Amino acid sequence: MEGKEEDVKLGANKFSERQPIGTSAQTDKDYKEPPPAPLFEPGELKSWSFYRAGIAEFVATFLFLYITVLTVMGVSQSKTKCTTVGIQGIAWAFGGMIFALVYCTAGISGGHINPAVTFGLLLARKLSLTRAVFYMIMQCLGAICGAGVVKGFEGDSRYEMLGGGANVVNHGYTKGDGLGAEIIGTFVLVYTVFSATDAKRNARDSHVPILAPLPIGFAVFLVHLATIPITGTGINPARSLGAAIIYNKDHAWDDHWIFWLGPFIGP
Repeated sequence: MEGKEEDVKLGANKFSERQPIGTSAQTDKDYKEPPPAPLFEPGELKSWSFYRAGIAEFVATFLFLYITVLTVMGVSQSKTKCTTVGIQGIAWAFGGMIFALVYCTAGISGGHINPAVTFGLLLARKLSLTRAVFYMIMQCLGAICGAGVVKGFEGDSRYEMLGGGANVVNHGYTKGDGLGAEIIGTFVLVYTVFSATDAKRNARDSHVPILAPLPIGFAVFLVHLATIPITGTGINPARSLGAAIIYNKDHAWDDHWIFWLGPFIGP
């Protein structure tokens, strides 16, 4: 009888209650919480990888502004939206570029391409203040250069006539509406970034790192569908700053604080 009882106990405990899902069911990966990044890390300034990551953020944000602002202006110049990609096409341009650029730069800089994402990761102690400030500067410079190249292609008069892709609170909405849309939209994006890049999920499911850029890009696409009619969708202070500086009209600056305050509250 005692032998049978032992067999029963062994059978009950043979399989753990919480079984891993997916590919990790065949692995024995263990997760260890990484230590928080130091607030200041002067040693980074002597590392080539630090500057390479900043260059990657610059190039990615440059390409992001170049493609997306051209898409926005292509829709704006048409008298009938039926002959353009429309709002859906603009949303796909933003989401698709984020998907592609995060995929390309994730292994170099983490693929932030957005000061709000960098700020959120800083608050979570995923990177140092030194790196966060450097990333934000490079992102803003890349955005300014990207919008500047678009203006060079379109010409001054045409660029100004089409609005330069600058973010403004549209007619019929208050500044409070615009701020709320930016806060919630940025929260959706940053929440998706944290979920898609969670190290615990990476340890459990080996396919997560490969798929991480997809939900991030899709989140950007969905937020744009929802908020383009309200603010043109910022959720990225560098994108808003680059377009505003190159466009440089009063109405683009009147509401510009919304596109910084909202994204920095969102995380």
